[in-house]
Amino acid sequence: MTWRWEYDPAEDHVVGGSPPALVAEVEKQADELVRAAAAFYLDGASYQEAGPKGNVAHVPGGFFLYLIVPRHECLYIHQVTYL
Repeated sequence: MTWRWEYDPAEDHVVGGSPPALVAEVEKQADELVRAAAAFYLDGASYQEAGPKGNVAHVPGGFFLYLIVPRHECLYIHQVTYL
């Protein structure tokens, strides 16, 4: 399995109506966070510890809430807020 990120529950629910520039920044930051998670959780699919708590990432124009689930090898973006 390869590390990835997804909108949860769906892209139109999470970023629907957000400015395209903000969405681009969110996706760029999500790519970087996924690379970091892949390096930190080398064998994420077999990870047995308690998972990390959700977090906030600030990007130009807003911020987003996300959760890393090592066993899924996925970063889930739950909310994007435009400032």
